[in-house]
Amino acid sequence: MKKPSKKPVTLADIAAQAAVTPMTVSRVINGNGYVHAETRERVLRVAREMNYRRNGLARGLKRQRTETVGMVIGDIANPFAAELSRGVREVLEEHGYTLFICISEHNPKEDVQAFNSLADHRADGIIVATRASKTGNERLEELIESGVPVSLIGRDFRHAHADLVTADHLKGGYEATRHLIQLGHKRIGFIGVSLTQGLRLRRFQGYLEALNEHGLTVDEKLIVGGRENAEQMPGYSTEEMGCDGMLKLLELKERPTAIFARNDFTAMGALNAIKRSGLRIPEDIAIVGYDDIPLAAHTSPTLTTVRQPTREQGRTAAEFLLGRIEGDREQPRCERTFQCELVVRESTIPLTEASVTQTRKRQKKTA
Repeated sequence: MKKPSKKPVTLADIAAQAAVTPMTVSRVINGNGYVHAETRERVLRVAREMNYRRNGLARGLKRQRTETVGMVIGDIANPFAAELSRGVREVLEEHGYTLFICISEHNPKEDVQAFNSLADHRADGIIVATRASKTGNERLEELIESGVPVSLIGRDFRHAHADLVTADHLKGGYEATRHLIQLGHKRIGFIGVSLTQGLRLRRFQGYLEALNEHGLTVDEKLIVGGRENAEQMPGYSTEEMGCDGMLKLLELKERPTAIFARNDFTAMGALNAIKRSGLRIPEDIAIVGYDDIPLAAHTSPTLTTVRQPTREQGRTAAEFLLGRIEGDREQPRCERTFQCELVVRESTIPLTEASVTQTRKRQKKTA
């Protein structure tokens, strides 16, 4: 067998080596038509030996598809984004599609650039998992009207032919805050978004609703984080934001006794800030995160959080998109909302129990 050429191997090359016709090789490679089992094995063996790679572009032109899907995500460092992407990829691979990922972390311009790049490369469809912006939504609408299938994950954008997958973040935020209230906390801080931009974030709305329904005043000083620049998107709350926000709250004359962090990444930054300040969790400050990323069960203390079915959302969004790519692109909008679940771990205990614990520790020190 000759060494593989640097030139792309063609079906004719394989046919000559396997002593069959190019049509037979095409049937074997594409899985179309009958070919004797022995012949099929010989063709596949020769193709492997010659390092044959299917010409996806040529095949795509013939089928009017590239068999690629683009996905636009935000904070790539957050394990939530990785889990979401994994769910999408699982479904696409089952159907022979390749996933390309674009990152849009900071502003609407990055969103538009990502959409344009995927459209220019003729992706068969786009899954969008970034937060909404006016210019981003306008460009999405143009792409959908031009025939590009679009599936959304948690994005606040409505179009008759753009499917949506999300979780009930309003209820999730409400349950997280109510959990802290039921433990006896009245000064509950929120880290990860400013008060003005937080009104667009469903889990933050749940936080506000829980406070209002339980007769607790919304204290603006207890809400920290987020970007105030109108040109910026609401942004993605990070560990750094959690640490900086917590340190700011600890400077208050009357600090909060509990924290609801926008996501687990932010909660972990807050955990570090509390520990660095010489305080204890949950005895001095209780904390709740959101998402239930794998690391949340391994922090010290383990993190109470709101679990949303991340991978399932990714899988469903991919299934919706493939339904439009391979079926009716004009079918009515599909929506699916997943339920969230409060997962109670070590970072929250009743406020009375925390007070008793602190008293005992002080007594032991003075004994």
